[in-house]
Amino acid sequence: MRDKRFYDFLHRQIPVLMVLALFPGLGYLFLGWLNNVFVPAFAWYLLVIAVSLWGYRLYRTFDFAAMGESRRDRWYRQCSWFVHAFFLLWPLIFLLYIGQDAYKLHYIAIFTEIGASVVASALLASDRRLYRPTILILMAPLIVYFFFIGEWYGYVLTIFAATLTWVLLYAATSSHNLLMQTYHQATHDSLTALYNRQYFIDHLQTRMNSLSESGEFAYLLLIDLDHFKTVNDSLGHDVGDRLLQAVVARLRQQTPADAVLARLGGDEFIITGGDFTDQAACGQAALELSTSLIAKLKEIYVVDKHHLYISASIGVSIISRRGANAGTFIKEADIAMYEVKAQGRDGVFMFNEEMSARVESRLEIERLLHFAVNNAEITLHYQPQLDRAGRVVGAEALARWNNATLGAVSPAHFIPVAEQTGLIVELGEHILATAFRTLRAWHDQGIELAQFSINLSMRQLTHYDFAAQVETLTQRHLDAGLCRKLMFEITESIDAEDINQVILVMNRVKQLGIRFSMDDFGTGYSSLSYLNRLPLDEIKIDRSFVCVLGHEEDGQAMVSTIINMAKVLKLNIVAEGVETAEQFDFLFRHGCQLFQGYYHAKPLTNEQFISYYHQQ
Repeated sequence: MRDKRFYDFLHRQIPVLMVLALFPGLGYLFLGWLNNVFVPAFAWYLLVIAVSLWGYRLYRTFDFAAMGESRRDRWYRQCSWFVHAFFLLWPLIFLLYIGQDAYKLHYIAIFTEIGASVVASALLASDRRLYRPTILILMAPLIVYFFFIGEWYGYVLTIFAATLTWVLLYAATSSHNLLMQTYHQATHDSLTALYNRQYFIDHLQTRMNSLSESGEFAYLLLIDLDHFKTVNDSLGHDVGDRLLQAVVARLRQQTPADAVLARLGGDEFIITGGDFTDQAACGQAALELSTSLIAKLKEIYVVDKHHLYISASIGVSIISRRGANAGTFIKEADIAMYEVKAQGRDGVFMFNEEMSARVESRLEIERLLHFAVNNAEITLHYQPQLDRAGRVVGAEALARWNNATLGAVSPAHFIPVAEQTGLIVELGEHILATAFRTLRAWHDQGIELAQFSINLSMRQLTHYDFAAQVETLTQRHLDAGLCRKLMFEITESIDAEDINQVILVMNRVKQLGIRFSMDDFGTGYSSLSYLNRLPLDEIKIDRSFVCVLGHEEDGQAMVSTIINMAKVLKLNIVAEGVETAEQFDFLFRHGCQLFQGYYHAKPLTNEQFISYYHQQ
């Protein structure tokens, strides 16, 4: 397939050919005037002007980015005719001047034909279909002319001309092969021999232009292998590479002949294909292909006596006239693929308008969140924590974001975005500083709490500067007594490779007197395995367990088990999400120590919390 560089190269040759025709053509016209052949020379130069104008129009109408496949093919055909017409001008001047022995113009004619052949060999090397016939057409009249001289030197010149023809063809072919080799290396992946990312993006842009012209639809499949990193890490990259080659062999078997398959990088592959007049039919074809690919890729692989099993997650996007560029549809397929990952992998998901709206909303949140701290849009609310006697003994600081454009944004929406983008580090430092200042102010106003809880993100906790940051903030705002009131809440979403680093940071922070609580306990996969290793002081029973108390026996059993386990491990217990008297009574009877939820109080502003504390 021809890529952008091929067309760009051909496009750049047009003005070169125009210059080589118009300016030397004036010289031939002048020679014709001197030697009484002006009229035919002038007629020939008019042809030169006409062909040059044709070339100028082709040059001006070329726009690779906006051209579809059919328009590009039409342009190439017209460009090929232009090139042939241009080089046919030189055999014409050769035939005109070769008979002018009296004026020695036949020497000019011979040089013209040889020069035009060299130009064709040099400028048209990128396209075999152009340089081969052109060189033969240019050199054939010269060979015939030398042969019919009828003298011995004529036969020698015939042999020399034929040899020169072969040399020009050989040189052009060698240049062509080198260009094709370079082109292949630039557009193909070295391991799998598939098209690479850059080629695919250029091809997809062309497909989009074609679909825009025809009003048809095509599909885009983004394939990501599940748990491929595990193979690389456990068995080595050599085995991983051979596994990828086996995967590619299966993808080739299942991919339709008219589809284009490429490797984006790593263990990600992408397929585009189909020209459908109906969008629903296009989507159905994409889902059927995805299903067959998933089934084929799940079959066992045998690599170096290793029996390997992998699956794939596939995101689908429908290509249509909408969308500004190829990256838009690749991003849509990527988003759909990550939706599959979020749902447990080994499946297929098609990008839809609902997902598009969700993505646009997320991007807007991400954009505006960059300015939230500097614009003083992030504030804290505080939810009281009460003991068994109904006294306010603690509070949890909860971040709130109110933006002029978005209004009040739920933490469930902006906190995940902050974590994914890394903004959580800046945001977390602002929350810590605000919470520390609040704790100091409350203490100075006579509000004495046993604990003051602040949520931490795992990304924030594992940041290289976190412990030093906390130490600096405590020195600036708190004393040792207030530090002992702090309770940092972490979640169970700790990766196995991070556990040692997490423990190291927690122990360093605990040296300041700060304690740690396991938030949302019972919802993560690591609860029991990490509970003994982490230096915890408290666990918080997740609201999902508390909300079913009173009508689900399994939920009651789970809460009882958590409370008993915490007692054995000598950990304090906080129940969050307590909303009814029935839930409170159950937790109270089973020995829960602290209670937090709407049954007692919703999250309050600073002033509201102070008022609530004094009322209690």
